[in-house]
Amino acid sequence: MELPPYATTGERIWFYTFRVICGLIFFFLIAPILTIIPLSFNAENFFTFTPGMLALDPDAYSMRHYEDFFTNSQWQTALRNSIQIAPAATLLSVSLGTLAAVGLSQSHVPARRAIMAILISPMIVPLIISAAGMYFFYSRIGLQGTWIGVVLAHAALGIPFVIITVTATLVGFDNSLTRASANLGAGPVRTFFKVQMPLILPGVISGGLFAFITSFDEVVVVLFVGSAGQKTLPWQMFIGLREQISPTILAVATILVVISIALLTTVELLRRRSERLRGLSPS
Repeated sequence: MELPPYATTGERIWFYTFRVICGLIFFFLIAPILTIIPLSFNAENFFTFTPGMLALDPDAYSMRHYEDFFTNSQWQTALRNSIQIAPAATLLSVSLGTLAAVGLSQSHVPARRAIMAILISPMIVPLIISAAGMYFFYSRIGLQGTWIGVVLAHAALGIPFVIITVTATLVGFDNSLTRASANLGAGPVRTFFKVQMPLILPGVISGGLFAFITSFDEVVVVLFVGSAGQKTLPWQMFIGLREQISPTILAVATILVVISIALLTTVELLRRRSERLRGLSPS
């Protein structure tokens, strides 16, 4: 948005003041990340900047904490668990969330607003309450402390993101396309995969990426539902902060930040592609 040439003095002042305020808020949010990244290259076992780092001495910087992450068996076990749990939870979230969004987009579905509110409630309810509820429920059915239990718990947290993104994509969907497909003899399943899915795919992938980030970074639920055999990367980071104050946590945090930035960049590219497909933005 650019300032129009006919803007008044007050509008010009607010125009630049608003941008300064946004810049300060952005700096406030991004400052902790900008602090963690250089600290992860600290040559010492400290969580603070050493005099050598402040003086930009090359000897004060090292990759030792990254080496510890990739060679330490505990960190690698936690990484392997996260890599196994997050994709499985994401696949389950995408499958169920997409079907729910497509079904709730139909105007003839009774009480669809109430159903939608229930399905996205994990985003509203405090995570500690959801974790405690999952713990007592999974304990009764024998899933507490199992790999399947952790996957189902993470899927429950990821489904709301998929529902919201897919529902937003379906807002501009032309239902006459599905009717035309049915008139040509295609069944509901074939219509979904051949007509609907290609158009809503950016929303599905975006929701899947959000679900993956949620599962990969989640620690509260896995502490309640999981066991030592399902110790994920965030869980290992929590233990490192509580028991041994390992600076390797800074290296892991930097890696997670890079992964999150890459995934969010992908989400933004998919959002723009979705808008072009629906004719909401110029190609």
